[in-house]
Amino acid sequence: MEIYHQYVRLRKDFGRYPVFVDEGAEMLADIRPNEEHAKEHIERNPVTTVAQVVPEMSEHEVNTTAVVFATKAMNHVEGGWPKEVDYTEAEHVIRYRKKVEKDEEYIKSVTALGAVIEDLVKANNAVDIYEEYFAGKILEQSTEAPSAKTLAVLRDPSKGKRGAQYLSWHPDGSRKVAVAYSILEFQQQPDNCPMSSYIWDVSNPNTPDFELTPQSQLTSINFNLKDTSLVGAGQYNGQFAYFDMRKGSTPVEASPIEHSHRDPVYDFAWLQSKTGTECMSVSTDGSVLWWDIRKLGEPTESLTLKERGSETILGAMSLEYNPQAGPTKFMIGTEQGNIMTCNRKAKNPQDRVGASFPGHHGPVYGLVRNPFYPKYFLSIGDWTARIWNEDLKTPIMTSKYHSSYLTGGRWSPTRPGVFYTIKMDGCLDVWDYFYKQNDPTLQVQVTDQPLTSLRVMDSGRIAAVGSADGTTTIVQFSDGLVDIQPNEKQALTSIFERETNREKNLEKAVKEAKVKARKEAAKTSESDKDRALDEQDILKLEKEFRDSIEGTAH
Repeated sequence: MEIYHQYVRLRKDFGRYPVFVDEGAEMLADIRPNEEHAKEHIERNPVTTVAQVVPEMSEHEVNTTAVVFATKAMNHVEGGWPKEVDYTEAEHVIRYRKKVEKDEEYIKSVTALGAVIEDLVKANNAVDIYEEYFAGKILEQSTEAPSAKTLAVLRDPSKGKRGAQYLSWHPDGSRKVAVAYSILEFQQQPDNCPMSSYIWDVSNPNTPDFELTPQSQLTSINFNLKDTSLVGAGQYNGQFAYFDMRKGSTPVEASPIEHSHRDPVYDFAWLQSKTGTECMSVSTDGSVLWWDIRKLGEPTESLTLKERGSETILGAMSLEYNPQAGPTKFMIGTEQGNIMTCNRKAKNPQDRVGASFPGHHGPVYGLVRNPFYPKYFLSIGDWTARIWNEDLKTPIMTSKYHSSYLTGGRWSPTRPGVFYTIKMDGCLDVWDYFYKQNDPTLQVQVTDQPLTSLRVMDSGRIAAVGSADGTTTIVQFSDGLVDIQPNEKQALTSIFERETNREKNLEKAVKEAKVKARKEAAKTSESDKDRALDEQDILKLEKEFRDSIEGTAH
């Protein structure tokens, strides 16, 4: 039996029937507007609607508490003695020791420890724990790209904008740096200008480690090489002063104003001496003064900067003193762009100022000898850095002209072909002549302010860079810029010798050209004289001929 189920539905509920071919337009309905509804319409003007689909968020800030480091001292007094023993009396100590040495427990303890110590001594004799397995080996050439990172930023805690004009690292290798703050612009110093300069510990960049309070702003500063507690400083008013950090923040003594420089002391250096108390200072007043801090009443010696055969006094901007080149020799970069070699102990007084190297178009802000080749030195001035040989009057190598003024430079103490320069645009350039000479190997944008000072630690890994706004940035370089490369010394020696020979050949060619020009000028003058004599003889013969003709006619 079949079962059927019937669905009943109106045709209108099925919707429009489908048409499977294209047809033209067909009007299905014509609905006219209702005029009654139009009368009820009310226009809202203006209408402002705000829609926000972004989830609402709240902003929170959290600043962690800064860790403040403090330096504290501890006085250790010998202790552990019984109350009845006075350890300051030698007899009491000897008597007590004899009493202890006779004690049976003491003898047993020494006997037991003796066997242990004997085994350790034998082990040390068998194995040299201080043996260097790879002594003298040079690391393979690093493939790491040169880089630098900022370790710390030291900001001038004083109010007012002062420049970090001079830097000096502590000689014992500790991460302490002395910063001389001052305003060098003429008549730009405010009435209540702060005078303090500071010594910083890089591990505590928030607070200065020591404060120096001179009578005038410091323009140069250096730690003493023998007694690191002594700090020498040149002042803006021309005085030289020194501080003893064990005695306080004020200067121990300063040179009298009437016997000091008449301009700011832009640079000074401690000299190699037995006492370690001698130094020399330079200034733009054109004088070099030697001092002994044991007696600062007047300078021990002085020198006026004049070129040979000239009466013009030159102002000094930078000083280079390296005992490797000679304990009495030094070099000075002048305000006029010349570099002068001097000898304090010259045989003749007029020979104390020796050769002069012209070249820069402005003040020489940096002057330093190569630590591996003292015969070669680097100068920084105008828009270029130049490398010189002290036997030649022209630079053997010159960097390209930068778009920004150069304000300082230093050699790397660990690599003979690396040196650093700073510029007015806030950029630190690292030059590696072992790889390329045309462009810097690395450029670091330290700040957007002009850079004013640069100093590299003896390890060569860390450098301090001072800027015009009083900020000192501590920069750490990568291993490739610090570790000496294989055959680097031989390569740099050949490069310097090649450039030196090239300059010598050029100088020789110039001299030969000048001699040739003189000879040609002399020949020309002689021929002119001969030609003049010939003309005179012709005139004389003509006159004699005319006289003879006139005599014959009569």
